[in-house]
This record gives sequence, C-alpha cells and structure tokens, in this order.
Amino acid sequence: MSSPLSLVLLAVPAVVLACQAGGWAARRLGQPPVIGEIAVGILLGPSLLGWLAPGIQHLLLPPAVLPYTSVLGNLALLVFLFGLGLELHLPALRTSRRAVASVAAGSILLPLALGTALALAMYPALAPPGVQRLPFVLFIATALSITAFPVLARILTDRGLATTRLGTFALACAAAADALAWCLLIAVTSLATAGSPLDALTALALAAALTAALAAAHPLMKRTLERASRTSDDLVKVLLVAGLLLAAWATDRIGVHPAIGAFLLGATVPRGIPAVERSAARLQTVVVPVLLPLFFVDIGLHTDLAALPAGQWGWAALVLAVAVAGKWVGAAGAARLAGCDWRWSALMGTLMNCRGITEIVVLGIGLQLGVISTNLFTIMVLMAVVTTAATAPLLDSLTRNAPDLTTPAAAGEPVTVPPEGPGATR
Repeated sequence: MSSPLSLVLLAVPAVVLACQAGGWAARRLGQPPVIGEIAVGILLGPSLLGWLAPGIQHLLLPPAVLPYTSVLGNLALLVFLFGLGLELHLPALRTSRRAVASVAAGSILLPLALGTALALAMYPALAPPGVQRLPFVLFIATALSITAFPVLARILTDRGLATTRLGTFALACAAAADALAWCLLIAVTSLATAGSPLDALTALALAAALTAALAAAHPLMKRTLERASRTSDDLVKVLLVAGLLLAAWATDRIGVHPAIGAFLLGATVPRGIPAVERSAARLQTVVVPVLLPLFFVDIGLHTDLAALPAGQWGWAALVLAVAVAGKWVGAAGAARLAGCDWRWSALMGTLMNCRGITEIVVLGIGLQLGVISTNLFTIMVLMAVVTTAATAPLLDSLTRNAPDLTTPAAAGEPVTVPPEGPGATR
C-alpha cells in the first residue's frame, strides 16, 4: 500500500498540470483562466473521468489521498480569500457613493428576494434531510446574490477596461456588493451551524466582535508589520500567514467557516506598507496557482452531472433563470435609476452577473455545512459556471463600437456616472 506522501506526490502534479491546461484553453477562448480550472476540476470527478475511466481516476485520486488534497486545497482557499479581502479595499468606494451604493444594493436585494421565493419552492424537493427551512432559504438567497470581484477584475483587466471609468465603477459596485454578501454569509453560517436561535445569535455576536477586534487592532498590526518589514520580507510573510491561519481558526471555533476569518483579516490588514503588498502578492503567486486547483477538484468530486435526476434539470434551468434575472434587473435597474443610460445600465447588469470562484467558494461552504445537497450543489455550480462564462462575450458585445466606454480615467479622477461620466452614449 502506498504511503500518503507517495499518493500526494502523484495527485498534486496531475491536478495542477490538468488545471493549468484548462486555464490555458479558457484563455485561448477569451475566458478567464478560472473557468477552465473549474471545468477541469469537474471533469476529473465522476462527471467524466470517473464515468469514462474509473481506473485512471482511482490511480490519480484514490480515496486515501482525498483528505490530504482537501486540506491542501482549503489552505490555498484561505490564502485566496485573504487576498480577496485585500483587494476589496478600493479608493473608488469613497467616490460616487450614492451611485455605487444604489447598484450594489440593487444587485443584492432583488436576488435575495427572488432567491428566497425560489428556495421556499425548492425546500421540499431539494433540501437535505434534517436541514431546517430558514438556513436553507437564507443560504440559497445569499448564494444567488454573489458577484465574483476577483474574476470580474481579471475580465476587465484582460480587456484593458480595469482603469477606465466603466471598470473602476463596476469594480467599486462589485466590491460593495461582495462586502454585503459576506456579511450575509456570516449570518447564514452562524445560523446553519448553531443548535438553537440563541447559539446562532451568540456565534453572530462573536463574529461581529472578532471583526471589531481586528479593526481596533489596525494600529498595532501596522506598527508590527512596519517593524517586521525593516527586518525582512520573509518575516512579514510569516506574520501574514500566521495571522490568517489564526483568524481562520478563530472563526472556526466561533462556529463560522474558517474561510471567513481569512477574509476578515485581509479586509482589515494595513495597506500602504510595500513589504506587506509584496509578501501578500508572493503568497498568492505561489500558493494559489499550485494548490487552489486541489480545491477545484474537491468541488468536482462532489459535482456529478451524470447522477443528476432527469426531473431536476428543470430546477437547474429555473435556478439559472432566477440567478440571471435577479442580478441583471437589480443592477441594471438601479443603475438606470441612478441616471445611467441604457447601455451603461445593461453593462452593470451583465458585469454583476459574474459569479466565478467566489460563488464556488460559497457553495463549497454550504456543502461542507450540510445546508445543501449534492444534487443542489451540482445545480448551483452549473449556474456559477454558465453566468461567469457568459460575462466576457456579453461585455465584448456591449462595448463594441463604443470608444467612450473604453477611455481610461484620468489619474485621481472621481468615479462618476453618465451623463457626465463613464459610458455616456448619446
């Protein structure tokens, strides 16, 4: 029998190389690489490899290796979410607050309302046995309100739009929406893991206290990291890794998912220290490409398209329709009410529909907590992949022959909305 180390030494390069190939193929098709990586993760599971060649799947990913690859993938997930917390600190959030708040709120509130109605209808047919109605409904509603800030940023950057008025405004809206969605997720996970309403309130209060403590510790963190930066970047990296692991441990002990602790630390860690920025970037550059594919494969092993009953494909179509309509109408309608023209509003609806890896992470949390079943998980993953894959081609179509949308914003220029600002198409 092979040792665990021997199994890991085969599984990790097989998964990493396959996901890199998937990312390369996605990039060639004009998609963000994460689409290919997620797709490969699904194909390595029972949906394709386990169906066509179970012997090869067992060789590459035997049951004995899965606990180890899962731990490695989840460690990479913590680093990724720490980086996501860092990226959400956008100067654009301090400008055009009314317009940003309107679009962010619209892209959250309508999906929450439609998701609640959909979840109430799905509960009898798709909820796992023993799961109470309230956490199930709240989780589905929250999952449908997610926007993937990092994938959206990658799509806009690849098209040279990240520094335009369109890009900065869209990223500000996505950042604000993601912050709201993660607050909702904290509440939902507290409720899902609690044995009683009192336990849920206790967990939520402790999570809020941890957030406040991290914010209050900002001056101390800044002094500590500045002193460490005068010693070496390696010491800064050690402190960041230790901090994000301890924050993840704290939220895990509270009864909230560890990923939320890593995200909270990233959102509160001091900015403006070059050594911190370099160290965080190096952590993500090494850990995320090498180990995060293991998380995608863990997701793929729980996604079985072939096992999805024929009667549930109708639910899959309904989930996709509600997800797209909620985000598009909510964001586009709010943008229109804020004074944007129709093309700009359509772009906001399209961009806020990008769900990507953030949605996959949230769904993985729901599956680990037992809030959603494997079949519903498969349905929701399909929705995330389709909505993300549609973002880039729709963006290209809406910005074609619109040079005013692709004009870079001047340095330090506030984020404004049409007709005076970005995207005015008279």
